[in-house]
Amino acid sequence: MKNNRMDTKKTEDTREEEKKENEAIKEMGALKFTESRSEHKIQLLTIIGEIEGHEAVSGNTKATKYEHLLPRLAQAEEDETDGILILLNTLGGDVEAGLAIAEMIASLSKPTVSLVLGGSHSIGGPLAVSADYSFIVPTGTMIVHPVRSTGMFIGVIQSYRNMERTQERITQFIAEHSHISQERLLELMLDSTQLVKDVGTMLEGKEAVEEGMIDEVGGISQAFAKLHELIDERQEQSRKEDCKK
Repeated sequence: MKNNRMDTKKTEDTREEEKKENEAIKEMGALKFTESRSEHKIQLLTIIGEIEGHEAVSGNTKATKYEHLLPRLAQAEEDETDGILILLNTLGGDVEAGLAIAEMIASLSKPTVSLVLGGSHSIGGPLAVSADYSFIVPTGTMIVHPVRSTGMFIGVIQSYRNMERTQERITQFIAEHSHISQERLLELMLDSTQLVKDVGTMLEGKEAVEEGMIDEVGGISQAFAKLHELIDERQEQSRKEDCKK
């Protein structure tokens, strides 16, 4: 009877854990790999749909809420997480929220790898390059274009300068976290021959790598392999530093 009670408790605990994991995936697109072939503890984060900022998007639009991601990233920095894998498929969204998430990812001490699936457009660019190493699937796309304004826009020189400064922040961040120059990025943003009804450039998987925005063309297996490699390197470095003390 005792064994039966213990087995029942384990089953209930397992179900409760699965319920929590499913809820985390549904609400925040996050998952911790508690059972893995390696000893590394990996946190999975997804950035899907529109990046939602201070204003909520419509109920029919898939969105990533930055107020959900920021606490998750802070927690991963402080807990037993060894590395973070970020999956992206976004059309862009709120610039300030996107940059906040990107800066948070870039400032983590834990190894990070990003993988662009489908697309990482507009403010998705800084998010894709914010990781220590980035991948894009062969059919993945990235669209770079000038900063746009939504809502009321006051047509004065000060408004234009503010948009220029925002664009400068975006291009500077991408240039500092990838292998593309800020000058080349601006050229791609202002290209008038690529997109219908707009200026900018769409880069497919291989082109994004050739331009230096993304590190490598690859999929989920390559992304996991690279993350494990970065974790091993970090742990080895930590061991060496401990030996010197």
